[in-house]
Amino acid sequence: MFTGIIETLGRVEAIQEEATNKHFILSSAFTHELQIDQSVAHNGVCLTVVALDGDRYTVTAIDETLKKTNLNSLKVGDVVNLERCMQANGRFDGHVVQGHVDQTGICESVTDENGSWKFTFSYDASTGNVTVEKGSICVNGISLTVVDSQAHRFSVAIIPYTYEHTNLHSVKPGDTVNLEFDIIGKYVARLLGKQ
Repeated sequence: MFTGIIETLGRVEAIQEEATNKHFILSSAFTHELQIDQSVAHNGVCLTVVALDGDRYTVTAIDETLKKTNLNSLKVGDVVNLERCMQANGRFDGHVVQGHVDQTGICESVTDENGSWKFTFSYDASTGNVTVEKGSICVNGISLTVVDSQAHRFSVAIIPYTYEHTNLHSVKPGDTVNLEFDIIGKYVARLLGKQ
């Protein structure tokens, strides 16, 4: 389980294809603390560390993951948001994040609000996923609060710290992001027959 509080950014150093899988080799500030079999969220996608080599580590994304997330579009040099799984004795600063991306969304606009930024994203609402104003949403692994909510679109307000310390500073209109909707909302939607 994760909280959506990004620990650091990772850089894609190499990508190796094997059948329908992709092995991503990354470097990060906490590589030296990682262990094989450890879970790390990459842009909100929970992946298992399968190899360590100095300041680099490797994770593998299977075809199903590549089809449902934005990981398939990663290139060497790209920066990803990283979070290790939550420790049992840690503070719960974000919200319940599983690391299971529900679907991708498209950035529609980025507005400079003179001290913050407003990002608006659209998504395919036919899947039954919903947002609510002041509710939680996970965008590229970041726990955020919904500002405006519509049936297929929502906005979030980004403070300077989050803008500078995550890869949101490189997201522009037309870009694809990973979305994980609030688990409580998903259960409510299922119980009401909307999913």
